Amino acid sequence: MKHEYETQQVKEDARGRWERVLLALASPLKAALERTGKHVPCPVHGGRDGFRLFRDVADTGGGICNTCGSFANGFALLMWINGWDFGQTIREVAEQVGSRSRSAKSAADKSEDEMRREQLNRTWRESVALSHPSAEPARLYLARRGLSVKVPETLRFHAALGYYEDNRRLADYPTLIAQVTGQGGDAVTIHRTYLTPEGRKAPVDSPKKLMRHPLARQMTGGAIRLVPANHRLAVTEGIETALAVTEATGIPAWATGNAHLLATFQPPAGIDQILVFADKDRPSRQHPSGHGQEAARELVKRLWSLGIRAGAIAPAMEIPEGKKGIDWLDVFVLEGKAGFPALVSVEQALHQAA
Repeated sequence: MKHEYETQQVKEDARGRWERVLLALASPLKAALERTGKHVPCPVHGGRDGFRLFRDVADTGGGICNTCGSFANGFALLMWINGWDFGQTIREVAEQVGSRSRSAKSAADKSEDEMRREQLNRTWRESVALSHPSAEPARLYLARRGLSVKVPETLRFHAALGYYEDNRRLADYPTLIAQVTGQGGDAVTIHRTYLTPEGRKAPVDSPKKLMRHPLARQMTGGAIRLVPANHRLAVTEGIETALAVTEATGIPAWATGNAHLLATFQPPAGIDQILVFADKDRPSRQHPSGHGQEAARELVKRLWSLGIRAGAIAPAMEIPEGKKGIDWLDVFVLEGKAGFPALVSVEQALHQAA
C-alpha cells in the first residue's frame, strides 16, 4: 500500500540524518560517505575522482559530480542514483526517518484534538459558579486582589485541578478558570489560575496557565470575554486587571492573557472604540520600551488601520523596586477609582494612536 507524505515534514525529519538514509537507500555512495567532502569515483558512471558529497551532507544530503551535475539535496541525489521518481523517493526516505503519512498524521491530529476537547469539556463540566459554597478560595483570591466579590458568570471554579510540570502531575489545586474565545466567539481553551485553599496563588512556578487547545481552533486574536461588550471596549492582559478596569471606569473590559495575545487581539464586529489599559513593564533587551507598552502600541496601530478608534494608557506611577512591572490592578489597589483617568481623558486617548 502506498502512503502519501507531507514533503516538508519528511525534509524536516531527514535533516541531520541524511548520511544514514543515503547509506541505507544507495549503497554505491558508501565510499563517498566514508570520505565526506573528498573526491571519489562517481557512483553512476565511475571514473577516478569526479564525485564528492557536500560537507553538510548530514543536513542536506547533497553532492556533486563534475560530469553528471550538482544535486542540492538527498532527494535529488537518490532520484539520480536509483532512477526513482519524486514520489517514490519521498516514500522511501519517509520510511527511513519514521515520518508519518498524511493519513496517519491526520488520524493522530484528530485523536489529539478529540482528547483535548474532552479535557476542556470535562474541566468545564466539573466547575461551579463562584457563588457556590465550594468556591470560597476563588472569592478569597479576588478579595485579596482588592476586587469586588461580585464577579462575572464567565469566571468559574474547579475544586481540584491537576498542576503539571514536564508532563508530571505535581499536585491538585483549587483553580479559578475562564473560557478563552476566538474572534468569532467560539470557545477555544481555558485559562487557569491555580490557588491555595486560603485564596492565594498556588506555590508553583506558573500559577497561571492556558490549557492546550484543539489544533483546529485558533487562539491568536481571541480573548477572555468577561462581560458583554457594547460599541466601546477596554482590553487588558490580565483577568484581574480587566475586572479592576470595569469596576473603576464602568467600561466593559476583556482580558487577553498575555502581551503577545494582546498585540494580536482581533475585535469582533460592532466595536468601533477600544481603549487598551496597558501593563507598564521594565525595559529589556528584547523589549526596550517594555513588553506591555510595546504590545499595546502594536495593537493600537493595527486597530487604527482597521478603522477602529483606539488608544492606550499605561499607569503613571513608577514601578516599585524589585518588581518587573505594574498594571492597572496595582493602581486600583493603591489609589482606587481616583487613580484611573477621567472619561474625558479616555475620549482623548481614543482620538490618537499610541
